[in-house]
This record gives sequence, structure tokens and C-alpha cells, in this order.
Amino acid sequence: MQTHSGSALRERTTTPRSSALKIPALLAATALLSACATTPLPTWTRIVKIPPPVAQRTTPVPTPLGQPVVEPLPEPTTAPTVWREASPESAPVAARFPDPDVRYETPGLAAQRHSFTTNAESDQWLRDLTASALPTRAALLTLGASQRGASLHALVLTRAKGTDPNSLAQSNRPTVLLIGQQHGDEPAGSEALLVIAQELARGTLAPLLEQINVVVVPRANPDGAQSATRATANGADMNRDHLLLHTPEAQALAVLVHDYRPTVVIDAQEYPWAGDYLQKFNALPRSDVLLQYAGTANVHEFLLKASREWYYEPMLGALRAQGLSTDWYHAPSAEPGELRLAMGGTQPHNARNVNGLKNAISLVVATRGIGLGHGHIQRRVHAQVTAIGSALRSTAERAEALEQVHSFVVRETEAQVCKNQMSLSVGLTLGQRDVVALNPDTGADQTLSVQWDSALSLRPLQLRTRPCGYWLADSATKAVERLRLLGVRVLRVAESGAVLAEVFQEVPQEAAALAEGALPTKLVRSAIDTPANSYYVPLNQPLANLVVAALEADTPDSYFSHRLIDGLADSARVVATPTLIFDDFE
Repeated sequence: MQTHSGSALRERTTTPRSSALKIPALLAATALLSACATTPLPTWTRIVKIPPPVAQRTTPVPTPLGQPVVEPLPEPTTAPTVWREASPESAPVAARFPDPDVRYETPGLAAQRHSFTTNAESDQWLRDLTASALPTRAALLTLGASQRGASLHALVLTRAKGTDPNSLAQSNRPTVLLIGQQHGDEPAGSEALLVIAQELARGTLAPLLEQINVVVVPRANPDGAQSATRATANGADMNRDHLLLHTPEAQALAVLVHDYRPTVVIDAQEYPWAGDYLQKFNALPRSDVLLQYAGTANVHEFLLKASREWYYEPMLGALRAQGLSTDWYHAPSAEPGELRLAMGGTQPHNARNVNGLKNAISLVVATRGIGLGHGHIQRRVHAQVTAIGSALRSTAERAEALEQVHSFVVRETEAQVCKNQMSLSVGLTLGQRDVVALNPDTGADQTLSVQWDSALSLRPLQLRTRPCGYWLADSATKAVERLRLLGVRVLRVAESGAVLAEVFQEVPQEAAALAEGALPTKLVRSAIDTPANSYYVPLNQPLANLVVAALEADTPDSYFSHRLIDGLADSARVVATPTLIFDDFE
């Protein structure tokens, strides 16, 4: 066994260079999309320079604009939750998942430890790294507080001139955001990100900071981690709150993303070792790691192509080189008696899809772990470290090309204003697939022939012409607040006027020809008054597709559907460029 301490982690992964993502040489016009299959990737030359030691600097993230005051809930206990130490599997199944050759050491992975790293230990680990990261600059950011009052922390690691958002932007290096433990009962991601942070600060991954910046959030849901429960303290699934932003935890991440504008976001999760899989198929999942990138309406095709060719494929090579099994992220259908497996959902509310709509390459790395307690924890952490390390190397190797792709995607998104069709919702593609699982008694491979819902080719369920923007009534302050937390530009109408718009009107359910999940409404075109102090959200901005997800009122995830906008009359689709006078307010 090798013990991981400081930079003593032995590199065992081999990451094959994947086929290059094809992008237009100049990335100058929408018409060049057709050339993406023939134009070569810009040449990458690795340059490694070690700057002289510098003093550490700490820059806090500003308090979220307009964030509601959340009264801390009482902490039920200060003692860490004791997790099951032994694996609940049969011995033959457990034997399929041996420990790796390397041993990781964090507070929660210490020998004879019966609980994972506590919130206080995690915070102290990050503080220690800020004091020992030279020549890297490391800054501990306090993003806010959880519902029970625990601090939400991020660690910025860079070799830019400073750790503030402007310094990282001026470095012309892509920024990677790593998020762990959105669900409190998924500890391997958090433990792995403590390891990753240490290796970036003073270990084997530190040279990558010559090409990239990294922001690490090891524990996005400290209350859930403390109690070993999936949800936040008020029972919310944080991972499904990245569009609506009801929880302070999701709000804090939204502001962090807005300020630091990551090019790549990796969400470290875990999935159940048995659960519905065992109940429906009398089998167990076989994969150490399940992987999936963003898949929702209007994520740009270049981001999807880069996600697959530049990240997913190298991750497969790195994981397999370590003897770790992989598959696409999937779970059994929730329908009783239905023998169907489905990839991750297409709704625009989880971190994977919201960050894709923010024009980031966004992936989930989910290790086999929920329900295992401490079972196979070294292997689970090793799988996370291997996959995330591959993503960091991919970003460093393709830094210049990633910046070109991001710039092109932003420009093309802005250029679509007032024209072309857009998808309001998409569905998984139905098919058949053979999936290799494990016999729960013998541990032997067991092939399942199942119905398979794929997110790799999405079906448009509802199409509509893209408007120029959206008008919101002055009463829609909750919606405006959430949009601004997400980084959306919102204008306030300074003087009363009128615009040509399409307004939503409710119709009887039986009279509506509805797309899957759509609300019973119709669109009526008319000129509408726009009083002073109402709002206008233009679509000639980088986050236009995120705005669409929030403000198309008849979709199930919209702000109207979730009552952040009170009535259908409080919003409208503006279909001609408005000639209004606006205030761009703070």
C-alpha cells in the first residue's frame, strides 16, 4: 500500500489523447458550423513556467445580490454521523471492487475512522492549503451560510496575478469548477476533492495551474453531510434547485459561477449500489463510475461535442487504465413494473444542465457508493480522483481551443436573438440496450436486455420561434432577483412605452394540443403597455438559453410554473426589437 500524504500520490493513470474536436479555424460566423467536421483543432504547445513565490491573497465572493435572509435552523447535533463501516454486499460482490494500490489520507479516510471528514475538518484542511501552496496562489472564499449556519467555502487555486475573478479572467486561462457533496449521503466526492485540492496546491497536479485555474467546492451541502442525508436541512434536493434558487446553498453556487465564469464544471456525485436496480432486475450495478454531460434544450452542439471528445473519452481511458469500470449515467425508471433504464434527466434545473446553459462544459462523475457507508471508500475516492484528474489534464491540454469554443458559442447565442426556432423541451430517445450488471449472490456478470432511454440524442418536444426578449411586470421581483443571481442581465423600463409581444393565455385542458409536460396555454400576439419600473430581459446576451428555460411560461420548470411569477399577465414574449428607454440598474 502507498500512503497519500502531501504530494506523495503516485500517478498511475494514463490518459490517451482523444480525437480532436473539430472547430472552425476562425470561429467567425454561424455558417462555419458546417465546417466543424473538417477544420483541425488549433495546435497546442505545452509551456511550463514556475513563477517566483508570492504572498497569499484572499478575496471573498460578494454576498449574493438581493439574497433573502435565511434564518439558520438549529443544529441537531455537533457529533459527526457514524457511517456503516462494513460493506452490506455479499462477499463475492464485494470482491469485485478491491482497494486500489494507492491509499488516500484525509481526516475522514484515516485508519479506524468511523465517520467521514466533518465540516470543521474540511474547512481547516482548506485553510491549511492556503498557507502552504506557494508558488500557487490559494484563497479560501466564504460563499455564505447553509440553512443551519455552516459556512459554505470554496478554494481558489491559480497562478494568475490574484485570486479575484478579474485576475482569473485576465489570465486568459480556462477556469474549472469542482463541486462535491450536493447530496449529503454522497461523501466520496467531498473526500476526493480534498485530495484534488491538496494535489493542486502542492502536489502532482500543481503544474497544471500554468494552463488553468481551479475553484474547488468540496462540500456544497454541509448540513446534509453532517446528518448523512441527501437533502438540505429544509428537505430540498439541492441538485434540482439551480434554476429556481430556493435554497441559500444553490444561491451561493450561482453567485460563484457568475463571478468566476468557469469554462468547465465537474459535479462529483455517487449513485446507489443496489436500490431500485436490485428490486426491478434482481441485479446490481456493475460500474465503478457513471458519467454524463449536459443534456437539455438549447445546449450548444459544440459544447456537447467537446464534452464527449475532450472529456468523456479521455476519462474512459484513464479509468480503464486503473481497472475501474464505467458506463453512462443511468437509473431504473420510477414507473412500477417497468423494466427500463434511463440516462439523467433533460430538465433544465440540475447543476449539470444549468451550467451547460451557462455555456460551460458540464459533467457529472458519479461513483458507486450510496448505501455502502465506508465500504470500498478508497476505491470510490480513487475513481473520483482519476476521473477529475483526467478532466483537469484535458482542460490544460486544450486551454486555447476551449477559449475559442467558448467565445464562439457565446457570440452565436447572442446572434440568435429575434430569429430561428428554439427548443422549449426535449426528451430522451427510446431504444434497447444490453447492460452488464452483477448477480447479487455470486458477483458474476449478468447481461440485462432492457429498454434504454438515451440522452445522447434528444428529441425536441416543443419548438417555438426565439423572441427578442421577455417583458416582466414590476411585481415580478422574485423572478428578477433569481435571474440576476444567475448572472442574467435585466433592464428596468425607465419611461412608459409599448412593445409588440406574444402573451400567454390559459385555455381549457381538453382544448389544448400540449407537448409533453406543457401547461394548457396559447400565445396571442398584441401590442402591450410597458409601464415604468417594469422589466425587460434581452436575449442578445450570453445566458439567453438559460433565460428561455426560466421565462417560457408554459413549460414545467418555468418561473411561472413555480410561482416566482404570479400570473400569466405578468410576463410576455417580446417579438420585435423594443424602442424603450431602460435603466441598467444595480
